[in-house]
Amino acid sequence: MTQTEPHSGKWLVLAAVCLAGIMMPLSFTAPGIAIPAISRDLGGSALALTWVVNGFILAFGSAVMAAGALADRFGRKRMFRNGIAAFGLLSLAQVFAPDLPSLIALRALQGVAAATAMAGGSASLAHAFDGKARTQAYSLLGTSFGVGLAFGPVWAGFLIEQFGWRAIFATSVLISVVVLAVGVPRMHESRDPGAKGVDVWGTVTFTGMLLLLTLGIMEGPQIGWTSPLVIGLLLGALALLAAFIQVERTHPRSMLDLSLFRNRRFLGAQALPFGTAFSFVVPLIILPIRFIGIEGYDPVRAGTMMIPLSAPMLVVPFLGALLTRWVSAAALCLTGFAISALALLWLALVPPGAPTGDFIWPLLLTGIGAGLPWGLMDDLAISVVPRERAGMATGFFATVRVAGESLSLAIVGAVLVGALQAGLATQLHGQPPLVPLANALAAADLPQAQALWPGVAHAQWLAIYGQAFQVMTLALAAMTALFGAVAYLTLRRAHAPQALAMPQPAVAQGNAGE
Repeated sequence: MTQTEPHSGKWLVLAAVCLAGIMMPLSFTAPGIAIPAISRDLGGSALALTWVVNGFILAFGSAVMAAGALADRFGRKRMFRNGIAAFGLLSLAQVFAPDLPSLIALRALQGVAAATAMAGGSASLAHAFDGKARTQAYSLLGTSFGVGLAFGPVWAGFLIEQFGWRAIFATSVLISVVVLAVGVPRMHESRDPGAKGVDVWGTVTFTGMLLLLTLGIMEGPQIGWTSPLVIGLLLGALALLAAFIQVERTHPRSMLDLSLFRNRRFLGAQALPFGTAFSFVVPLIILPIRFIGIEGYDPVRAGTMMIPLSAPMLVVPFLGALLTRWVSAAALCLTGFAISALALLWLALVPPGAPTGDFIWPLLLTGIGAGLPWGLMDDLAISVVPRERAGMATGFFATVRVAGESLSLAIVGAVLVGALQAGLATQLHGQPPLVPLANALAAADLPQAQALWPGVAHAQWLAIYGQAFQVMTLALAAMTALFGAVAYLTLRRAHAPQALAMPQPAVAQGNAGE
């Protein structure tokens, strides 16, 4: 936007992007609440059902960097508009999904649409705002994600209880229509006048690398870490990573500027989404499964139990951005991750069957800790690049964020399944089917576990699950602390996000009706 553009126009752009920002986490977290209901309706193994969540995350993470480059070339408004339209249509198709494979395929396509929308929308904010206003805009975007995260599980539980799991996807249809009708027509177009072509091979090699790595981590506990398939998947991921780096070094207009990795602040910003993935996103997905299957809560109560974890995202990201006036971004991030790590250690001590109140404070403190870096991440990542390449920076950071969430879910899932296999081997006599039993317990499907190995008391199943869940939660705490330390060491010279801004060249733009 130009300097003469009305002030209200900027905030209309922000409102449209933030409304989409509410919709995305809703479509991300709601299936976690819905998986037991989806299983009853469409069937499928515990491992297959995980792809209802993983398919969306992987597709988003694989496509968002290319979407950012396309937004720079073809226009941020255009990509945002097309992404929202596709997202709404795919949400409508999910309402009528006939079987589990169809639902998973639609979820993957929806992840691509979400990547297109958010890359275009977030880059539009970098174009519309500068300095402190940009910090506030991104903190409000983080808060809008918090709204979706805070109310998504409760809303999903209510819809599932009243109308069935398909109703959760109808919500995204309605929000998409509102954004297209009210927000998009008031947005102004912007693009990078120097953008050329699309980095096809970069997209292909990165997507393949992320897919093979995630599959390798997920298959490790299933068939053994030394199996030829798992080793082949991990080596294939490594080879594709090397190919991706080579492509980006030689492409005339690569979707990722590798010179950014010489910037410590940029590297530190990439550590932040990994920390929030382990401290916040993974518990947000896994805990509802425990609450429904192990604690015996109904979907509404399970969704309500997630409020202490997610509600801080309504206010803490914005408060964190305000605190950068007096406290460095590095110190705020370190403090937040330290709080989350300690809270996760506390959560690890809560056994299955514990009173509801025992979960409240650990979850609340985890959410508060994760909220501090949450509102700073986007601006820290984008402020180190010229504005005309904001789409590239937005796309890469969103890729790191979602790839971090995808990989963290795969890693933590592997830790949980591995711990369950160890506990089953120790506590059950005979030769129980360890892998199917561990998969059933990881999905908190106690009836399935009982059917696979009858004669085990309910209390013993809970004890096995509780010990494995404790191991998993300790791993979450350790990874949260690790990435918090990395972020602090690389960001500690950055006193506030607005101080990181570089001189911004002018950007070509179209008219508001484009």
